[in-house]
Amino acid sequence: MSTGQNVRKVRTALVIGGGIAGPVTAAALVEAGIQATVYEAYPELGEGIGGGLALAPNGMAALDLIGAADEVRAMATPIAGTRMAVDGRLTELPALSGVEPLRIVGRGDLHRVLRDRAAEAGVRFEYGKRLTGATETADGVQARFADGTTATADVLIGADGVRSTVRTLIDPAAPGADYTGLLSFQGYVDAAPDLDAEPGVMTFAFGKRAYYLYWKQADGRMTWGANLPSKKYLSLTEARAIPADEWLHRLRQTYRDDSPGRLLAERTTADNLDVTGAIHIMPPVPHWHTARMALVGDAVHAPSNSTGQGASLAIESALQLARCLRDIADPAEAFAAYEALRRDRVERITKRGARTNRKKTPGPIGRKAMHLTMPLFFKLMNFDKVMGWEQRYRIEWETPVR
Repeated sequence: MSTGQNVRKVRTALVIGGGIAGPVTAAALVEAGIQATVYEAYPELGEGIGGGLALAPNGMAALDLIGAADEVRAMATPIAGTRMAVDGRLTELPALSGVEPLRIVGRGDLHRVLRDRAAEAGVRFEYGKRLTGATETADGVQARFADGTTATADVLIGADGVRSTVRTLIDPAAPGADYTGLLSFQGYVDAAPDLDAEPGVMTFAFGKRAYYLYWKQADGRMTWGANLPSKKYLSLTEARAIPADEWLHRLRQTYRDDSPGRLLAERTTADNLDVTGAIHIMPPVPHWHTARMALVGDAVHAPSNSTGQGASLAIESALQLARCLRDIADPAEAFAAYEALRRDRVERITKRGARTNRKKTPGPIGRKAMHLTMPLFFKLMNFDKVMGWEQRYRIEWETPVR
């Protein structure tokens, strides 16, 4: 990744958050000629990380630009086919031609790859740095951390997730992430020849009481994800404070009338259950930036996991933000250009996820309707028109931003 654009005012950046968007933003900024340091609140890499996530073809294409995609491909499970199950009836879903498969990768593994790639590029990481405030001046911004230390740079980028501190610094009245009414879990089951699944095929299942999905890995092991309805909101810390055996009891009760949901829940042990917490969705954020601070990733756009695009959109936005700062000298103008490039795309995908979430607990009548209409719906659907714009999206890194 290279560019001939060297005229800029921004030369240094503070990146708040060391998850996915943070390291990618920092690596891309370094490629753009901007010195970047990542400040992570947790004391070390991987604190509290569990479960897996999906990377869509557009996300993998974005990772190619920072040289991280091949390592992710080597460790990820490719999903080349998908199908939907309603009351035991399976419907094969259409697929886009000419794009690589969806990739499922462990969240902790992805964090390590992105951190290592950023470090190789020259990014410095500071751990145990929880942001408490920031002050902008005409020439830059100063960040303040809970341990009493400060840091200064030309700009500050908030990649600090759905509970973003930077978002509230930019706009104290900014909305927070909405709770979808679903708690997320991921379980792992030893090789199970009696379970109906092919390697590389993911099944989206609408159970009697709750939605779940599952796929078989190349070695025969099964991975499944449960979206458990819960009126009570539980943070990740609160959900993990409840013993895994208690969650397993609830999961087994919820999926007891489903196939293969019942077997998946019964065969998952406490040691093989990841509690990944409440599922959030980010409403439109009115203000993405100030003159010296901007938001990226889940801090500004967190679509439901139903989209399969959360991580991919974060990676895309990180690259587009770096590209704008590379090519536009004034940071406020660069941030405005970045928002113009990203807002419509991420909000359209977020709306799609919200519609999908509403269908995850359809009830008996809704399931019957889905059972009858699904085959015809997918037969008539122009899948390339509906999903092509999402997954074929590519960032023109070499093209200057005007």
